[in-house]
Amino acid sequence: MTAMNLAASQRPVPSRAFAMAAIGGLACAFVIGKVLPVTLDTVSGVLAPLCATAAEGSPLDKVEPIGSYALPNVPGKRVTIVRVSYGPGGFSRPHRHAGSVTAYITKGEIRSQLGGGPVETFGVGQSFFEPPGSTHLVSANASMTEPAELIAVFVADEGAQLTTFLE
Repeated sequence: MTAMNLAASQRPVPSRAFAMAAIGGLACAFVIGKVLPVTLDTVSGVLAPLCATAAEGSPLDKVEPIGSYALPNVPGKRVTIVRVSYGPGGFSRPHRHAGSVTAYITKGEIRSQLGGGPVETFGVGQSFFEPPGSTHLVSANASMTEPAELIAVFVADEGAQLTTFLE
């Protein structure tokens, strides 16, 4: 028996659970492959205005779509989830959002100011809420040396432009 054959004969045989998981994963990949192109087109079209943050404060600033789903129990409404990452010193210029937004901080600290209210700083595990149409004057990484990140959950009308930057 050659070393190659010996090594092959000593490999563990996949368990039935592993095989079932692999088959399930392939089935899910097939379904996602059929559905995802439409979903990504929808999400990217809806989120395009959000992605303009990249050149604002730091080259590391970005908005990544996580998902977008019609709400079957609320006809005409959609929930959209995005990850907003700010590099050190990163920020978004003043803007407003269609619908309601809840932000949850997952990394670092975020400074936020809504419609003339106080500037507040939120850390990991904290959240804040933006009522529909409120003006988000400050949305920024509180640190000049560390990155910050939040997950934003939008609930808005189907087809609404989620973010409008103010001039």
